[in-house]
Amino acid sequence: MKYKLFETKFYGDNTGHLISFEKGVNCPFDIKRTFYIFDTIPNKVRGQHANRNSEFILIAISGSCKIRIDDGTTQEIVELNTPHKALYLDKMIWKDMYDFSYNAILLVLTNTIYDESEYIRDYQEYLKEIKSGD
Repeated sequence: MKYKLFETKFYGDNTGHLISFEKGVNCPFDIKRTFYIFDTIPNKVRGQHANRNSEFILIAISGSCKIRIDDGTTQEIVELNTPHKALYLDKMIWKDMYDFSYNAILLVLTNTIYDESEYIRDYQEYLKEIKSGD
């Protein structure tokens, strides 16, 4: 599966901490879009899609959540629960984000600007595209 869970290096002292993301250091792509998910409704699943062209880095900057990742044959669940743990997802990975804690904030970095046409929102269509790409 094309993902990587990694710890980020952070800097700080008794006044606070800082984490940065830089291409070639802890980010494999130029960041073209940043967004965050917050005020989620309990027991609701976010995401539920794959992207043809986008790579992602997900960071729970506050609270925690779970990410179910699926490459068409294997599914894994990753929990993000600290701001210095990040999850890289390559293109064509189905993702479901769920089980958000109270006041969770999930920060997402991506290599593309928003383009609805590169989203696959139907899981059966996703499986067809994955199989046709083999």
